[in-house]
Amino acid sequence: MDTDSSLNVTDAPFQHQVQNDSCDYLSPTVSQYQRRLVPIFYTFIFLLGFFGNMLVIYVFCQSSSRRTVANTYLVNLAASDLLFLSSLPFWAVYYSMGYDWVFGRLACKLCGALLTINVYASVFFITCMSVDRYRAIVYPLSTRSVCHARTISVVIWLVAVLSTVPTLAFRDIHPLSQLNVTACVMIYPNSLWHPMLTLAKNTLGFLMPFVVMATCYSRIGRHLLTTPDHLEQAQNRIDRVLRLVIAVVLAFFLCWCTFHVLTFLGALRDLGVNFSCRTDLAVGALLPISLCLGFSNSAINPFLYCFVGNHFREQLCRLYDEKAPRLSQKRDSISTRLSSFSRKLSDVKDSGTIENLSQNGAP
Repeated sequence: MDTDSSLNVTDAPFQHQVQNDSCDYLSPTVSQYQRRLVPIFYTFIFLLGFFGNMLVIYVFCQSSSRRTVANTYLVNLAASDLLFLSSLPFWAVYYSMGYDWVFGRLACKLCGALLTINVYASVFFITCMSVDRYRAIVYPLSTRSVCHARTISVVIWLVAVLSTVPTLAFRDIHPLSQLNVTACVMIYPNSLWHPMLTLAKNTLGFLMPFVVMATCYSRIGRHLLTTPDHLEQAQNRIDRVLRLVIAVVLAFFLCWCTFHVLTFLGALRDLGVNFSCRTDLAVGALLPISLCLGFSNSAINPFLYCFVGNHFREQLCRLYDEKAPRLSQKRDSISTRLSSFSRKLSDVKDSGTIENLSQNGAP
C-alpha cells in the first residue's frame, strides 16, 4: 500500500503493507492469492472457533462447574475469542472484494476495535492461566480466590478496551484511487504513530507474555520432574501436564511469532532502516498468512485448554449425563404424541370412509 506524504495508511486488519515503486509490478500477483486464499482461511477459523468457544462458555457457565479460578479465565478467554471471531466474516468479505470495504465507517472502526481487544485480552488471559497453573502446581497451598480472578479479569478487559483508543481514532474508510476501492485503513497523523503502536503491540502483546508463560511452564516442568513424593502414583498426571505445557507454549509461539516478527520489520522500516525490495515484498506478501496463523489461535484455544484436558471432558460428560435423560424423555414424549396423533388421524379417516360408504349404499 502506498503511503501518502501526510498520512500513514494501512490496508488490512493490522498489517502495514510495505511496497515501493520498484515493487509495484509484482503487487497484482500478491493480491490475487490474498483475495482467494485468505477468505477461505478466515471462514474455516470462524466456523471452528465459534463452535468451540460457544461450547466452552456453555459448559463452564453451568452452575456445577463455574466457581474456579481456571474456569473464570477460560470463560473470559472464550468470550474474547468469540468477540474477535464475530468480525472475521467482515474481513473475509473485505479480502475477497479486493480491499473494498462495503460495510460503512462505523463497522470499519468496530471490527478494528474487536481485533485489537482480542490481541491484548486473549494473550493476557492465557498469561493469567499460566500463572495460575504455576501457583497451583508449585505452590498448592497458596490462596487462589475466584473473586480475585474476577477482579483481574475486569482489569484485563478495561486495559484491552483502552488499547482500542488509537484504533477508534485513526481507523477509517479511505478511497484508494489506484485500486478503485474504498478501504478500511489506519490513517495516522504522522509517520511515528505506526512504529510506536507496532512496537507496543510486539512488546505487550507478545514478548512479555511469552516470557512469563515460558518461565511459568519451565518451572512447572522442573518441579514435576524433581518432586520425589508419590512420583510413581503421579506419573500419568505429570506426563499429561507436561504435554499440555508444551502444547500451550508452542501453540502461542507458532501462531503469533511470525506476525510479530513481520510487523517488527515493518516498524524498523518506518523508523529508517532500509530493506531490499524483495524483503519489503516478502513482508507484505507474508503478513496476511501470518494473520491467519495468529487468528487461528482463537480456534485452537478451546481444543488446547479444554478438549486436551481431562477436566473439561469430565464436565462435558457430566453435562451430557444430566441432559441426555431429559432429552430422551422429551423425545419419547414427542414420539408418543405423534403416534397418538397418527392413530387419531387414522381413526378419523376410517370413520369418514365408513360414513361415506354407508351414505353411498355400499354393502
